[in-house]
Amino acid sequence: MMAPLMLAAILLDQVLGEPRRWHPLVGFGWLASAIELRFNRGQPRRNKGLLAWSLAVLPLTFAAWLISNLPGIGWLAEMILLYLAIGLRSLSEHAMPIVRALGAGNVDAARERVGRIVSRNTNALDETGIARATTESVLENGSDAVFAALFWFAIFGGPGVVLYRLANTLDAMWGYRNERFLHFGWAAAKIDDFLNFIPARLVALTYALCGKTRLALACWAQQAPLWDSPNAGPVMAAGAGALGVSLGGPASYEGEIHKRPLLGAGPAPGAVDILHALRLVRRSVTLWVIVIFLIWGLSLA
Repeated sequence: MMAPLMLAAILLDQVLGEPRRWHPLVGFGWLASAIELRFNRGQPRRNKGLLAWSLAVLPLTFAAWLISNLPGIGWLAEMILLYLAIGLRSLSEHAMPIVRALGAGNVDAARERVGRIVSRNTNALDETGIARATTESVLENGSDAVFAALFWFAIFGGPGVVLYRLANTLDAMWGYRNERFLHFGWAAAKIDDFLNFIPARLVALTYALCGKTRLALACWAQQAPLWDSPNAGPVMAAGAGALGVSLGGPASYEGEIHKRPLLGAGPAPGAVDILHALRLVRRSVTLWVIVIFLIWGLSLA
């Protein structure tokens, strides 16, 4: 039953997109902020970080388990939970305005738009920097917001996707290596790393299979270990190789230049490569759906 539910949730996302109002993750963000204000003070913060993570995630995961097991409508609840967790259409909705602005030569508008989807400083980015940042965002967020959600849904159904999506949201909110979150946010960061470990490598393999395979595999093997994130490294190195472009390189975060290694091989990306990245993600989703249906069909045989 998981395969049809996954396909239905993906189609629902393509038709409706993310809810414009009252998205559950917005409410969860308010809850997480309140919990952080209550627990992120005093000492020791490491233990409080794990406790805060548990209070934010586990009750809602248990609630998802309860509604997923409701007689008659549990399957519908699971489909809706997956629909709310994936963001395939939103990748295009965030990236396409940047493509159009670059195509029109409106660098200021493109710069403002890319600032909404990346955490780096974007004020000084030129056209190449904007295209690079957007392409990186599409590849990495495709892994986090689409494929990892599908993976954990396939493993544990509705509760699995809720657990993953909330954990990923807390990492985005608490997983910073700054004074405020260095100790408190360690649990959120480590748990997200754990939950993304297998999905990220499956995504890297999928990107390779759906693009320039040999180059993508070589970039993954040689460049991913140099990246500071254990999961973003394989995804972005393989994705850059699959597209035949060069990503990474120096970037400014909170006023400091981070000397990131180069990923991929080939020319710097342009606006057209953002489109290619979106197509790579869509082809990869199609491949996942085909494989999942084959596995489902074999299980029924």
